[in-house]
Amino acid sequence: MDIKVSDLVEAKRQIDSTLNKLRETVKTLEAKENPNRYKSQITLARRRIEAFEISVFLIEREINDLGK
Repeated sequence: MDIKVSDLVEAKRQIDSTLNKLRETVKTLEAKENPNRYKSQITLARRRIEAFEISVFLIEREINDLGK
């Protein structure tokens, strides 16, 4: 698959946007009166955050490798 640096940069931008929204979602749910009620949603959001953080790391590494 032929992926351009510009494609990777755009993918990273989109993932960063989603990461910000997920982090805000976790903050909101944890601030609720009874956060235990939202435990599964918080766990899911945290797992997604971890997955997206790994994706960003790999994308950044690929951008650096392609730039060399």
